[in-house]
Amino acid sequence: MTHLHLVVDGHGGDAKTLQDSDLIYTFLDTLPDQIGMTKMIPPQVYTYHGQKPQDWGVSGFVLIAESHISVHTFPDRQHINVDIFSCKSFDADECVKAVETAFGLTRVKTQILERGLEYMNDHEAYSGMVRERIGIAPPTNIGHART
Repeated sequence: MTHLHLVVDGHGGDAKTLQDSDLIYTFLDTLPDQIGMTKMIPPQVYTYHGQKPQDWGVSGFVLIAESHISVHTFPDRQHINVDIFSCKSFDADECVKAVETAFGLTRVKTQILERGLEYMNDHEAYSGMVRERIGIAPPTNIGHART
């Protein structure tokens, strides 16, 4: 099974919007339902002040049964990073539009990563199981004769 990890780097957002903790909370609170995911806990949102003044921002995340959604904003840079990671498929375009709309972005760069590639899909798992069982089953032409 492949897990999808959508990475959104947004630019041109309004600084007031990007520092709005309530907006970020609401975004994280409502997005899981919009994309068919299962929220496990309420979102957690924190303001961070870095060593450099321009490094400050607001970060938040919500744990979903399928994995997580996180947001990191940098208001002075008019920049946001959003990650949506899930073992369940989802509409990446819908998610990108939700990010653009919520944060008023003028441009975004996106990337979709396929993770969990070392896991077998259902067909691979079934084929592997059959090969293993054939290897341990006695040949059908050997047996005991009945008298």
